[in-house]
Amino acid sequence: FGKEEAEFLCFHIFFLIWVNTQNKSIGFNIMKIAVVFLAFVPIIFSGRCTGFEVKHHNFKGIVDTLNEVHNKCPDITKVYELKEEDGSVGETPKNNRLTVIEFAKNPGKHTKGVPEFKYVGNMHGNEVVGREMLLILAVKLCDEYKNGNTSIRFLIDNTRIHIMPSMNPDGWQLADEKPRDGNGKKNWLIGRANANNIDLNRNFPEVDKIIYSNEAKHAANNHIMKEKVALKTKLAPETRLVIMWIYDHPFVLSANLHGGDLVANYPYDESRSGAQQAYSASPDDGTFRYLAESYALTHKTMADPSHPPCDMTGDDNFAAQGGITNGAKWYSVQGGMQDFNYLATNDFEITIEMGCDKFPPASDLETKYWPENKDALVNYMWQVHIGIRGFVRQAGKDGKGLANASIHVTNLTGTPKEINHDITTAHDGDYWRLLIDGVYDVKASADGYEPVTKRVTVKNQEHSLAQSVDFELKPLAADKEEVKQSLSDLSENDVDQEIQDMSDEELERALEEVMEIREELNKFDWLRYLQEDEY
Repeated sequence: FGKEEAEFLCFHIFFLIWVNTQNKSIGFNIMKIAVVFLAFVPIIFSGRCTGFEVKHHNFKGIVDTLNEVHNKCPDITKVYELKEEDGSVGETPKNNRLTVIEFAKNPGKHTKGVPEFKYVGNMHGNEVVGREMLLILAVKLCDEYKNGNTSIRFLIDNTRIHIMPSMNPDGWQLADEKPRDGNGKKNWLIGRANANNIDLNRNFPEVDKIIYSNEAKHAANNHIMKEKVALKTKLAPETRLVIMWIYDHPFVLSANLHGGDLVANYPYDESRSGAQQAYSASPDDGTFRYLAESYALTHKTMADPSHPPCDMTGDDNFAAQGGITNGAKWYSVQGGMQDFNYLATNDFEITIEMGCDKFPPASDLETKYWPENKDALVNYMWQVHIGIRGFVRQAGKDGKGLANASIHVTNLTGTPKEINHDITTAHDGDYWRLLIDGVYDVKASADGYEPVTKRVTVKNQEHSLAQSVDFELKPLAADKEEVKQSLSDLSENDVDQEIQDMSDEELERALEEVMEIREELNKFDWLRYLQEDEY
């Protein structure tokens, strides 16, 4: 039965209980109340008394559900739609919208020091489990917050959570309209792409080849594509809207929910060598493995070796490797959303394949998929709080936050090794650097300021905030700024002559100053600017 029937039935259940409480016979009352209550326990606890029905929701059903959640929890939620550059609401080719529900203590804005998280479902329209799991998750987050669940309340009060149930509502419609075959299965491909037959997970700007080139030249290792460059590429409307969304929020962690297999997939998705299958580790490979495991090991069956592989051949027996895989080791993907998030922004993203059946019967959603995924979905959100967090500020009384300061990490656990992927501070100077347990040197730097390095021991605690590590940077002395400027103005012959005219003492002092600013000069991202029309 649907929402109206559920509300009608629930009203009469509670009315009957109230009437029975007016009876003077206490024993009669208790017995009748117990009978009524036990008879309807399955309905009450399935959530139907809230008006939510677990089923396959069309676009209107998604929007209605998110608005119902907001109406029930208005203080901690906001429903919004992704917008175009001019502020108008963006639309898909079939005039649907990409709708998001946000959970936060102060929804609708970024709060200084609070990390931002996102879930995106249904990127491939015929892969629908993630879409429905995210709707249930939204309902449950609201319910548990209102019911006083201390863990959920702490998570929402200290995290800005964005949930997009469907990135490809047009594709879902195409898949839904196609009848099931004699075995009750949907077509494996119809609805995967959007209405213009574009695979959205092959439509993001190419960033992997840029980072592989930069690695060889020791060039930029993060934020390797500016938003205006990304938007100049040939994009589907859905991809374009999501890219603007990604750049507009300081996301720290996210997951992209797919279907067709059962595994948590982590970067890189595109192989370095160009081979169809080749393990391609990112600089944060250890952290990404941990993040993938945080989902797989909490999922009821993903890491269970007794679970048969989806293709039944054993080639993709992911459970035997803990329910996780490197993306390019599985198969190389160009233009994927996962790697774009990591390489163009601060966001660490993994891809979660939620089951062998892309479009299972509605009856399986509540009885199979939600019990399997509910704990993993919540546990993964908690991982936005691993590692370190803090602010980079200008030293002094005012201590203004420094936007776009770099956070560079060297892992001292075992053999020291630099993690060649810096993250940058948000508008207010706040940052979040996801790290697994270990000892690290963390350096904060910004143009025009002296860098500061701190040694940090990370010991992540379950359901706790990340360790706070703040930095105060002093402005560079005027003479050092002048040295930087003079070096940029000198020709090669000028430099040769200057060196010849220096005394040993002057040369030694000049070399010391050059070494201090060498790192800043090396960070200049020539490749990024070569992509701009005006350069």
